Amino acid sequence: MTNNQKIRPYVLAESNWKHVKETDFKVVVLPWGATEAHNYHLPYATDNYQAEYVAVEAAKITWENGVKIVVLPTVPFGVNTGQMDVDLCINMNPTTQLLVLKDIVHVLSKQGIQKLVIVNSHGGNNFKQTIRELTIDYPDVFVCSLNWWQVVQFAGYFDDPGDHAGELETSAMLHIKPDCVLPLSEAGDGAAKKFKVKGLKDGWVSAQRQWTSVTKDTGVGDPALASKEKGTQFLKVVVNEIGDFLTELAGADLNDMYE
Repeated sequence: MTNNQKIRPYVLAESNWKHVKETDFKVVVLPWGATEAHNYHLPYATDNYQAEYVAVEAAKITWENGVKIVVLPTVPFGVNTGQMDVDLCINMNPTTQLLVLKDIVHVLSKQGIQKLVIVNSHGGNNFKQTIRELTIDYPDVFVCSLNWWQVVQFAGYFDDPGDHAGELETSAMLHIKPDCVLPLSEAGDGAAKKFKVKGLKDGWVSAQRQWTSVTKDTGVGDPALASKEKGTQFLKVVVNEIGDFLTELAGADLNDMYE
């Protein structure tokens, strides 16, 4: 960090014990991504960059509202069981994710921090069942998760958002980390096959997709219409929504959560 950059008090990696011991953090935010191929033009850390950006910018909003929230370092590995034949796509099994979260929640429980929000950036991660198990072991810590790309409806922002490394993700990365994005002329078209079996094709039956059987360039969705402007507009709304949520959660009474 250069001398002209200020330490962001809501980013734990930049903070110090002098600051932390004097701050009553109301919510802890955990960005969670993945390390995987994103078509030819986006970096392997795309999900990590996105999760961290959204979490940190949302936490900034809470501090501006006078609410103390802290963002943990990003977990860089996700569930990639369908990409085992794609070089250096790193898989973390769901059972391992549970163990990682248990250790984190155990610390929070011991230290009296009662609220944890997972900001997920990878479609292969699904924390619903994990949170159910954590609730039994640590009933004093409220754990929830959100997928940042689902916070706001796509309509009005993207023509063809795509499922993986398409217009949405590429636009977001053109805003977040443009120096890591290759020219769109080098991207594949993101053409992807679907299941032949009707229930699987319609989506009411779920199964693991074998990624290299689905797509040649690892993308699912055409990035051709992506732009930095689209990413900037979409992310601004997403970050504001998440910031408002974190602010409201920070002030919520865990003993009075329903109406």
